[in-house]
Amino acid sequence: MMLLAAMIWGSAFVAQRLSAAAIGPFYYTGLRFLLGALVVLVFCLFVPEQRKALRAIPSDRGLLRAAGTLGVVTAIAISAQQIGLQYTKVANAGFITSLYVILVPMMGLFTRHKTAARTWIGALLAVIGMYFLSVDEHFTIMAGDGLQLVCAVVISAQVVLIGRYARQHDPLALSIAQFVATGLICMVVAVFTEPLSVASIDAAWPTILYGGALSVGVAYTLQVVAQKRASAAHAAVIFSMEGLFAAIAGWLALGETLSPRAIGGCALMLAGLLACQLLPARERDARTSPATANGVAADA
Repeated sequence: MMLLAAMIWGSAFVAQRLSAAAIGPFYYTGLRFLLGALVVLVFCLFVPEQRKALRAIPSDRGLLRAAGTLGVVTAIAISAQQIGLQYTKVANAGFITSLYVILVPMMGLFTRHKTAARTWIGALLAVIGMYFLSVDEHFTIMAGDGLQLVCAVVISAQVVLIGRYARQHDPLALSIAQFVATGLICMVVAVFTEPLSVASIDAAWPTILYGGALSVGVAYTLQVVAQKRASAAHAAVIFSMEGLFAAIAGWLALGETLSPRAIGGCALMLAGLLACQLLPARERDARTSPATANGVAADA
């Protein structure tokens, strides 16, 4: 689920870039997160066991506090990313945003969370791979790269917080509340800072639909559900694959080419993902007797 989320997020960089020509960054982010909330809400209405969780949202103060915190963090991160995309390349944005792959385990050190060596190996390979994927020999800092770095730092905090809150609350209810909070925050900012017209919405609706229904409604919900059973550092390595998918999407939709150096970076990123996923399995097999190996595998 996390890899599918990374694929959707990576391809959404193209939609985010294209939307900049039609609508302001805060209106775009606000509208797509509210649309994402609507998509998840409609899904939950057709799932009987989720209706109870939905009815409990207004009275669950703990969930509302968590959603408010996530809403503020997500609004800052995605708005910085959206604004920065107007002044940098899709590949650069994918690389810099995905630096959370190393920032998340670093944040874990401050909270005394033990990060296994296999995760550091995967993170290191992914970061090196993303560098070769997105940065050539003559790399220069583009105007939007600083905002992408802000996004990476804040998204790192969001991944850590999701890992905590997803274990305490119903993931779909938390997703809806988070999306609504993010959308409302961005819409309020947009009202005071950006113009809006029927023509701009008409021009931007395909990118809003993709960014809202898939990137938010599907991918962010997959993140919350998947992180219920995954460590934040482990999740960050898998989510870092969005940099690879962003580069591929940029090549397919915008004509940004992949050099041999960049293809080598893709290979290193894949190696990092496999190291993070396969090394733990081998360690469990080494510690587990044949009698219990099947049980461990089933739990994994």
